[in-house]
Amino acid sequence: MLAPLNCQPSPQLSTMPNSQSQPASRHVAVIGAGAGGIVVARELSREGHRVVVFERNSQIGGTWVYSPEIESDPLGVNPGRTRIHSSLYKSLRTNLPRELMGVRDYPFVPREGEDRDPRRFPGHREVLKYLEDFANEFGICELVRFRTEVVFVGLELGKWRIRFRCENGAVHEETFDAVVVCVGNFSLPRVAEIPGIDEWPGEQIHSHNYRSPEPFRGKVVVVIGYSSSGTDISQELIGVAKEIHIACKSAKTELLDTQSSINSVSLHPMIESVHKDGRVVFQDGCIVSVDVILHCTGYKYDYPFLETNGIVTVNENRVGPLYKHVFPPALAPGLSFVGLPFKAVPLPLFELQGNWVAGVLSNRIALPSKEEMLADVRAFYAALEASGKPKHLTHELGDSLPAYMNWLAATCGRPAYEEWRKEMYIATNINRLANLESFRDVWHDDELSRQAYEEFSKFTTNERSQNNSHMNV
Repeated sequence: MLAPLNCQPSPQLSTMPNSQSQPASRHVAVIGAGAGGIVVARELSREGHRVVVFERNSQIGGTWVYSPEIESDPLGVNPGRTRIHSSLYKSLRTNLPRELMGVRDYPFVPREGEDRDPRRFPGHREVLKYLEDFANEFGICELVRFRTEVVFVGLELGKWRIRFRCENGAVHEETFDAVVVCVGNFSLPRVAEIPGIDEWPGEQIHSHNYRSPEPFRGKVVVVIGYSSSGTDISQELIGVAKEIHIACKSAKTELLDTQSSINSVSLHPMIESVHKDGRVVFQDGCIVSVDVILHCTGYKYDYPFLETNGIVTVNENRVGPLYKHVFPPALAPGLSFVGLPFKAVPLPLFELQGNWVAGVLSNRIALPSKEEMLADVRAFYAALEASGKPKHLTHELGDSLPAYMNWLAATCGRPAYEEWRKEMYIATNINRLANLESFRDVWHDDELSRQAYEEFSKFTTNERSQNNSHMNV
């Protein structure tokens, strides 16, 4: 929830740069040292900005730092619950091939070494090791203040004031020219609203707190949602749970044919109601006695530390108004958000969004006027409404990912999104929908992979070292 603050846009930073502007070096705070934060920190440093990264945990990686622990409220709705940041389950493997996942000049290629995972769709530990390799390569950890939790961000007298709590409990304040929010989107559960749920006697858990299938052995489980976590968890429960009932919107049921032949798996539209005798009634009229409802229903955007006097709000999971998912027009460029879009390819997205923010702050790239940005946002919202897309999917990219990446690349003066990336993204999605059990181990796009590794060969250690020499600490 965004609390109120009596603040106005920064006079010096709200003026958009133009062709006559001199290069500028800003003092910039990055909130979060997950994948988004460390990539953004590199882009800002390369641009010549002075960067401080705030991270409340003891290491980089964000959601990619696995914890076997779960929250005290498995559903994740009790505000007084113990908090666990990561949403990883023990067996998680990436649902995108590693060729797509790395930043452009530091590709996510297999590396030799103990505990490394060379698979094309590696486990979560390999992703964390890649992020650690990236941070070490570019000196990011030197910029990070670990075990430091940001509790307040607000604009006062043209500067962004940040209040933060250190490991010893002491609270300090510091001012910055700009703030980039990179806190991730996978820690505050979004749960389904179900009539009668308050009297239903069974267990409820959100996928945020799912770690392994063993607690569900012999139980009748309803899985709500059939996106990335819903498909993975459903597959993992087969042979463990007594019955699995998948509830999802009817538009997705044609994607479930691969499981319809499995006796323990049933497919349904959404839940109509639940009852105090344990029954779950689906919209197709089917009635089942259920032990557990497992919500694979996504997450909420949440910025409890951020105070903008209502300029930026979160309404039905739409963070706005934001120009191109990044800049709030009234507070640009001093405040920005990186990593909001989903159904995307995260690290290349962070790289381009981060480069855009860095370039705007240094006066290398000009933003449109506040009025032009607001008009663009309104037109975008109108187009979503006209297409029937609900507000909570505002930041979903999906099929529009290549166009968005190309827009960012052109704006930043970077090369366009390579055709092999677009084709590989499409091919992976097609293969995943057709082969949920095996798409991570059997694929048919070897030629695209060859093109990717040909591209990766351009980036040598010497080139990275030369790039690294431009970093500012």
